Amino acid sequence: MSQQPADLTRPPDLGSKRQTTHTRVQRPLYLDLLPPCNNACPAGEDIQTWLAHVTAGRLREAWETIVKDNPMPAVHGRVCYHPCESNCNRQQLDGPISIHAVERFLGDLALSESWTPTITAKPTGQRILIVGAGPSGLSCAHHLALMGHTVEIHEAGPIAGGMMHFGIPSYRLPRDVLDGEIARIQRMGVKIVLNHKVEDLVAEKQQGNFDAVFVAVGAHISKKTEIPARDAGKILDAVSFLKDVEMGNAPKMGRRVAIYGGGNTAMDAARVAMRLGHEPMIIYRRDRAHMPAHEFEADEALEEGVKIHWLRTIKSIDQSTVTVEVMEIDDKGRPRPTGQLETLEANDLILALGQDTDTAFLRKVPGVAFRDDGTVIVTEQMMTGSPGLFAGGDMVPSERTVTIGVGHGKKAARNIDAFLRGEAYAKHGKKDIANFDKLHLWFYTNVEQRPQAHAEMQRRRTSFAEVVQGLSEKEASFEAKRCLSCGNCFECDGCYGACPEDAIIKLGVGKRYQYNYDLCTGCAVCFEQCPCHAITMIPEPSPVS
Repeated sequence: MSQQPADLTRPPDLGSKRQTTHTRVQRPLYLDLLPPCNNACPAGEDIQTWLAHVTAGRLREAWETIVKDNPMPAVHGRVCYHPCESNCNRQQLDGPISIHAVERFLGDLALSESWTPTITAKPTGQRILIVGAGPSGLSCAHHLALMGHTVEIHEAGPIAGGMMHFGIPSYRLPRDVLDGEIARIQRMGVKIVLNHKVEDLVAEKQQGNFDAVFVAVGAHISKKTEIPARDAGKILDAVSFLKDVEMGNAPKMGRRVAIYGGGNTAMDAARVAMRLGHEPMIIYRRDRAHMPAHEFEADEALEEGVKIHWLRTIKSIDQSTVTVEVMEIDDKGRPRPTGQLETLEANDLILALGQDTDTAFLRKVPGVAFRDDGTVIVTEQMMTGSPGLFAGGDMVPSERTVTIGVGHGKKAARNIDAFLRGEAYAKHGKKDIANFDKLHLWFYTNVEQRPQAHAEMQRRRTSFAEVVQGLSEKEASFEAKRCLSCGNCFECDGCYGACPEDAIIKLGVGKRYQYNYDLCTGCAVCFEQCPCHAITMIPEPSPVS
């Protein structure tokens, strides 16, 4: 049956009764579809469900729902690029649900209340080694602990958190928040051994009597490029620069600092340099439309006064200047040189051209295969060519974000658990997505997103205090109530009130409805007015002969 666009200005005429045929050719069926926010989440969160809990005031239940999929909501509410919101159906009306802000509220509440997930699984006696205490390793440990396994993380650095700690500045992710999320994972029984670099993985596994291994060492090695330099100032890499600042060893640099690159790390390096008292400028070879940095990252950098020279590539550098060539974008979106040169004043240069991962220690392990860039090849089950050795996060071919790393950790944990039981993890079939054109939003009213406050600009430029502020409980609840419940019944009683044949039976709060098909004529009134598309029309089953 074709569906006409919903008239959002008025509800349907629920009192009308349409003509129906004597023989029913179709029947309505209640079903659940996949909300586009859930579908877009790299960590696989059940976003719609935990928003419903917040709407009902069940805050602990909302948080418990999140940590079934994502162990660090206070972190993700701050650093995730929230593709869930880019896919939210409400963005086609008055703006998407501020999902990340509500998640941050729940994460912060859990930290203040010292909430810890309850482990109901019986101890399995199985031991798993995780190499790397970054987002993917911590996520895998959390999920394995919930399954009853004994988990030990070996981390080469002095602090757990990986690039969340050394690559994301504290004005975006306060360290007490990150440390609090990690401490909760430790309270679940996960052991973290710091300053322990794994050199011989086979020996490490045997000596520790581990039954399986998950490796998630991250990408900490900055990519290089050849730039002719004569009596130049310092040339630093962005990862080392951010790490040194984090450890209290900020390098001495001149007044003007150039940052070469257009990704999120370049934006962070520039904003950190500004907070250290320098005048940063970003040089990037493409235009803004083709930059890898997220829009909000570039927006915040520009707001704070960071200068960005688009369509420029560095040709050489000396003690006080950088020579750049002007680029142009061709019809395929790629930069090409114009031959036009410019000179920009800069005392030092920070390279932010991407990162590689150090996987050399795995080359001694039989069966492990690599791509040309050094990333490790894994199966759909996140397992390498060596049985029982799994890998994820930045060290496998994938987009590199905290949320994707956390998703890898969850996926690996499920497959490790199945592997240890001699089984294969059975992934549930994917439901149809409840896209905007499926909705009938007769109840819709214009209610815009609750904005998050930002710190005062002078404070942003001169300190590492957190820039983006959180929501209050009242604001978080209000924002959660904006959810349209796409694809899933929220018991609005619209179908119940619309049915001209009284063929719909209410089953009670939380139990939804069912059809009395002896009364139903298949007129589809319930389907046409259901705001969230929790009803579909199917052909009438053929009678049994």
